[in-house]
Amino acid sequence: MDFYEKLPDEFLIRFYNEVKNNIEKGILTKKMYYELGVIISVANRRGITLDIPVDFKEEINVDALKDLIISKQVKVRTQSA
Repeated sequence: MDFYEKLPDEFLIRFYNEVKNNIEKGILTKKMYYELGVIISVANRRGITLDIPVDFKEEINVDALKDLIISKQVKVRTQSA
């Protein structure tokens, strides 16, 4: 997640679109939806709304993704304290 947090907004959005398009074309597997979830999370914290792919919830356990993101955020906060 640190990688995505360091990206400028425009590049984050372009990267999201590129990954999403490559999944739709079959170039990347749907396992990359995890990465899209992390990108969406970072974008949301910046106030940027990105579309969630239609079959996103079928391919990824959203609750597990949220737990992972929260645990990484807590880890970052405790390291900087």
